Amino acid sequence: MQEARFYEKQDGHKVWCRLCPQSCHIEPGQAGVCRVRRNADGALYSLNYGQVSSVGVDPIEKKPLYHFYPGSQVLSVGTFGCNFHCGFCQNWQIAHGDPDTREVSPEELVASAVLARERSDSIGIAFTYSEPLVWYEYVYDTARLAREQGLKNILVTNGSIRDEPLLELLPLIDAMNIDVKGFAEGYYRETCRGRLGPVKQTVELAHTRCHVEITTLLVPTLNDSDGEIAALVDWLAGLNPEIPIHFSRYFPQYQLDLPPTPLATLRRAREIARRKLKYVYIGNAPELGAGNTSCPACGNLLIERTGYRTRLQGLEHGICSKCGARIPIIGGN
Repeated sequence: MQEARFYEKQDGHKVWCRLCPQSCHIEPGQAGVCRVRRNADGALYSLNYGQVSSVGVDPIEKKPLYHFYPGSQVLSVGTFGCNFHCGFCQNWQIAHGDPDTREVSPEELVASAVLARERSDSIGIAFTYSEPLVWYEYVYDTARLAREQGLKNILVTNGSIRDEPLLELLPLIDAMNIDVKGFAEGYYRETCRGRLGPVKQTVELAHTRCHVEITTLLVPTLNDSDGEIAALVDWLAGLNPEIPIHFSRYFPQYQLDLPPTPLATLRRAREIARRKLKYVYIGNAPELGAGNTSCPACGNLLIERTGYRTRLQGLEHGICSKCGARIPIIGGN
């Protein structure tokens, strides 16, 4: 265990965790909603510091990040715990279960990332699988060391964090995929046990400080109405119409047993989004062929994707080879 940051001591040896918007007031011997920040005799400790449940080298497109070093690899690492409890959780075994872990220090993980760079041209470390923001102290310490080694730091996150810790971490982060799970507070409250407002705030703070892409899992009858999708698109376009968005197909998982997202719903969501956003992708539905990147100005195919295989063909140093339009893609050419 390591003492956590961003908390206040209270009377009776209680503590108030101020890392995320759950704002847990934690009794001695108890943990917060995330399960990984525990009150021990009036001090808050991180139970998952250095505890790695999953690690592997993945394609960057798996995060998914389509406009950040396309075609590259990244060392991906996760732990246990999450400050949401989504009924459709894809990684519930580690987010809400008790997986086997092994202790890996920040120095050891960075050394592994350097080795992965030498062996497979991996670009850095992606903190992913479960929720990395409740792993805050470890992520911060590791990201600082990784930056010193010239490695990229990536967060795949639900975006539920308070402003102070976020703003302290962002200078060390190169890219984020932020999961905007829907665009209604009721959906967040009832299906995810979280709040939409703080997630929007995270996107608004992060997109001017690092590369940001958005993922939204469309769950039939719960968050897939035309009105909710249009509201999400309007908000995102108001920030920057070049922010890529990934609509992902839902399949039954964990506690939610609804039919998979109809392909027609995904097509309709993409149609709505493309009216105002320049880069709209569909995940978990390869039959729709909506994973390629084309120039929004002339339609020239820039990046062809088949599964996680990527071929750059119409892009030269961030410029469309056909019409000369600037394309917001970092690295990869």
